[in-house]
Formats: sequence, structure tokens, C-alpha cells
Amino acid sequence: MNLTELARILKITPQELRDKLPLMGFHIGQKAIKVDNRTASKIINQWPILYKRLQMAEQAKAKQEIDLNAGPIVKKEVKIPAFINVRDFATLAGLPINRILAELMKNSIFASLNEKIDFETASIIGSDLGLEIIPENESEETSTTEVDKLSEILKKEEKMESRPPVIVVMGHVDHGKTKLLDAIRTTDVVAGEAGGITQHIGAYQVTRKNKILTFIDTPGHEAFTAMRSRGAKVADIAVLVVAADDGVKPQTIEAYRIIEAAKLPFIVAINKIDKPEADINKTKQELSTQLNITPEDWGGKTICVPISAKVGTGIEDLLDMILLTADMETENIMSNPLATAAGTVVDSKIDKGEGPVATVLIQNGTLRIGDQLIFNGQIYGKVKSLKNYRGENISQAEPSVPVKIIGLKITPDVGDLLETGDGEKIKIRKMKSGLQKTETKYTAQDESTVKKINLIIKSDVFGSIEAIQESLEKIGNIEVKADIIYKGLGNIIEGDVARAESMKAQILGFNVKAIPKAEEIAREKKITIKTYRIIYDLIDDVKQQLQALLEPEVKKVELGKLVVKAIFRSDLNEQIVGGRVLTGQLEKDSFFEVERGGKIVDQGNLLELKSGKEAVTMVDEGQDCGMKIKVAPIKESDILIFYKEEKVVKKL
Repeated sequence: MNLTELARILKITPQELRDKLPLMGFHIGQKAIKVDNRTASKIINQWPILYKRLQMAEQAKAKQEIDLNAGPIVKKEVKIPAFINVRDFATLAGLPINRILAELMKNSIFASLNEKIDFETASIIGSDLGLEIIPENESEETSTTEVDKLSEILKKEEKMESRPPVIVVMGHVDHGKTKLLDAIRTTDVVAGEAGGITQHIGAYQVTRKNKILTFIDTPGHEAFTAMRSRGAKVADIAVLVVAADDGVKPQTIEAYRIIEAAKLPFIVAINKIDKPEADINKTKQELSTQLNITPEDWGGKTICVPISAKVGTGIEDLLDMILLTADMETENIMSNPLATAAGTVVDSKIDKGEGPVATVLIQNGTLRIGDQLIFNGQIYGKVKSLKNYRGENISQAEPSVPVKIIGLKITPDVGDLLETGDGEKIKIRKMKSGLQKTETKYTAQDESTVKKINLIIKSDVFGSIEAIQESLEKIGNIEVKADIIYKGLGNIIEGDVARAESMKAQILGFNVKAIPKAEEIAREKKITIKTYRIIYDLIDDVKQQLQALLEPEVKKVELGKLVVKAIFRSDLNEQIVGGRVLTGQLEKDSFFEVERGGKIVDQGNLLELKSGKEAVTMVDEGQDCGMKIKVAPIKESDILIFYKEEKVVKKL
């Protein structure tokens, strides 16, 4: 790139750019006219931070010359982790959120309230705000997992009582999991899901024989492996749904492995028995051979219930079997409703009218309006309102109740453990990687050989971002990959387009839209923005792009061998020779290698092929032929090994 053009983009004079670049660590001379494209891209991308850092260094030097009689300036110390979201940073700094956002924008950093900035960025804007930013001690981060924490809480409880069982519904995509819950609770959830596929975790309650059952519906598409795993962790009983017309499929096996790992008692619901092509015995056979699940009526221990979620057949039998299983697991389905509340986040998002909200399954204690909400040792706000799965306001949520919480200051991650406290100040621990730039798994050496598609992902909820990232990591290989350089919640804004331009990335949105200004800039800058309502449409789109980047593999197919009997004519690069086909078949326009004395000494290609005086396209084994070949001179008795090259399209 021309240095004058680079200066124009950065809005400074070319001479000023030449003066500043060496101070920023770029070896650009005073007489430089051009800058290579990679370095130019790096300068554009890092300019706001580098320029600010240089200003800070110049200011520090200037301060050394100020009269010390003015006395030292005391800055407020703020300890922060490696990554912190903007809202939390404002809280720790004791400054209005608008002040922080304005300072970020001055440095060309466009971040929302819940997006995270790194320590270096916080240090730079902190210096302008009169703050001393100090790294928090990372050793204070707890290593205890959410499941371990909950287990410890329950172990300490003494006054334990029975609670409603939590049932997770799992299985392959389109095998009828949501339709089954539809039949159980007589509500139409399927109609509200794009493409008839469940996009987020849902939790619902039903009553059977005066007993409450809590159901968790987890998406069956392979994109949601992590979400399904979390669904299994909060459940007491699993229902594995298998379609009688389709049998055991990849996600059926995957779901069963999750159930097995979580050591959950389970029931198999053989669905779609109303279909003409349904074969219950074949389905049971596949369960037995592929998953080692032996049905009760075959002499095993697993309850298999034939059902039709569509027409309602067998639903009551299934519920009765769930109640029976719950009765057998009574000792493990206990909690203390009088304790302080603890539960697991099964969904979280930012709602336009309600702000940050989370759906939490209460697993111990009772959550009430006014309770202080703590996630990962950090205070996230207080309960302002609670809503049950029907959207009705409730005053409290007991164990096994799924509840929507309103009053959060920021959104927790799916799978986070909710605890409640008495309001004491809790030290903020190091936060999760969250929404910052995703680190690449490839080394610098690998990067030179890998073809990449750079992506910026925006979504409405955390769970979907996680599912998209996990799926995209699976479809890449050592030759091509999708590199998620940034991920965040909310609509696509101008800042996302600016990132995409500097990083040569596409912007993909799931259940969000691009604001008009962002679309306008994207058109002007020729930045690709695509939005989706179904996750596997997004994944398939990226997969097709990666497939197009794969170079076809050239495969050598051996045709036959010929021994040279005579040399008729030799020119500079061509020869006319005669020989006999020893094995296989020769074809016109094929290639060959020259074998002499047991070694390959040269190679060439066949231009013309004759049998007798007739031009032919092929000659079979045992026949004599004449050939016009393009090669370095060959000799009598040389063996020519003929082959052709086929291009094989690689698959991801």
C-alpha cells in the first residue's frame, strides 16, 4: 500500500506517519514510499491503541519536566482481570457507563455494555480517566466446576425433602422431542420454532396423578452438543426419543453417551409408531446392537415405551413410567426448600423490554423477589420479577421450578450456577473468555498453509454462540478453517463492520439484524453481512465456503507398462518409438515414467498412439504399437510405466 494512502486512511500527514511508525515498533524509514499490505493492515487495525500508547509515553515524558512543587497526583487504583465487560469496568471505576463508552469511541473501539475489553484497552482508557489500572491476581479464580459446587451445597443440607423430578428429553433431530412435550403439556411449541427445530433450551412443568414433573427440552441438532450436555447435568431422569421409522442415528448415540456419562436413569420413547413405515422391533434391535440397550420385554432392564406424539398414543404410559422411575430414585431427588436458592442457567439473553434475563432451573432452596443474584462469585443484581414457564408473574420459585429472572445487570453464561447472598461485597474473580476475540489453535507455521474464512458472529443468546462456535470448529481441517475473530450479543452495528473491514472478515448474525447504518457502511465497504434464523443453515453456508477453498487432490492411476523395442526418430523434445504392451492398457494423452536399470530416470507424456498404421486411442496388453512421445531421449529396452491423473474432490 502507498504510504500516502495509508496516511489518508489514518487521517494524518504522511510525514507525521513516517515520524510515528518507528516509535510504534514498525521499521519504516523516512524515505519510505510504500508499506507491504500485511504491515499496513496491522497498522490500521492497531492504530487507535498504538497512537494512544504513544501519546501516553509522550505525556509521561512531559510530566517529568513539570515542577514537582505542584505535588504528586494521586490516581484511583482499579484492579481488573484479563478481560472485563464494559458495564463491570464502569462499576469498578465508579464512573457513569456513558463516560466509559465515550472514551472507548474516542479510541475507535465500538463496544456494547456487555461486551468485554482486554486489560490493555482498559489501561489506556483508564489513564485518560485518571485511573491506575492494576491486574487482578488470577490465582484467586476458583477451579471448582459448577456441578461440583452444587454437589457441595446439597451435601451440607440436613433438612432434605422430596422435590419434583427433572426430566431431560434427548434424541436425534426431528425425531419428535418437542412434539412429545407438545403432547404432554398441550401447547404448541413447535409452531414457534424456526423450521420446526428447537433453537434454545426450554423448561416446562406438567402435573400427572397429582405429582409435578419438570421437563427440559434440549435441541437435537448436533450444533447443540454443549447445550444438551448441560441439560443432562441438571436432570434426574432422561427420556431418549427414537423415531420408529428412522431408528438409531448419530445424535441418538451422542445423546445416549451424555446420559451414560451423567449416570442418569433413562427411559426410551419409541416415537412415530403411527407411521406406516414404523418398525418397533427393528428399532429395538438397533438399540440393542448399537447402544447395548436391551428392552425389558427382551429380557433387559431398559423401559421402552411405544408412542405417537402426533396422535397422542402411549403418552400416558410414558408419564406413568417416568413416575415409576422417579419413585425408584426418590433418595436422589431431594432438596431443602428452606435454604438459600441455588440453580443452573439453562438460557440467557438480552430482551428489548426487560434487559438481561436468564431462565434458571432452581435446584435447591427457594428464590424470592428481592434476593441478590450471584454468579461465579460476582453480584449480578437483584430479583425484580419472576415469571414461570407460562409467562405468569410469581413471587417465589421452589426446587425443580424453571423460572425467568428479571433484574440482572448483565447476562450470565448458559450452565452458570446461580447462588443468592446477603449483599456482602464479593471480590470479582477472573471472568471467562466470553465475547472477546477467539484465540486461534494454529501456530505461525500452520497459519501460512491454512486457508481461512474470518468470521464475526453476532447472536441473541449465549447458548447459540457457543453452539455455532463448537460446530464450526468441527468442520475445519488442516487445510481450511473458519476463524471466529470476534463474537458478541445484539444486533450488527457499525463497530462490527469496522472490525470486519480491518480483519477482512464476514459478519454472520443469528436471530439478530443489522441496523440500517451498518448495512449502508457494509455496502460501501463491500463487507458481507448474512443473517440466519436456523443455526444449521449458517453452519451449512460456512461449510460450503470452506469446501470451495479445498484444492482437489490429484490421484495417479496406473494404466500399464510397455517395453521399448525400437527408436524410429528423435527430435529435440520428441521421439517416435515402437514397443510392446507388457501389462494393462495404454491410452492416448496419458503420462509415463521411464524405468531404466530398476530406477525411475525420467517422465513424459504420450502425444500420439498407432497400431499398425492406424491412429488409435488405446492399445491392449500383448499388442505392439508406435508412439509419438514428449520426453528426454529414451533408449531401447527402457520400461515405460503409463498412468493418468484424476482430480478427486476433497470432502470436509
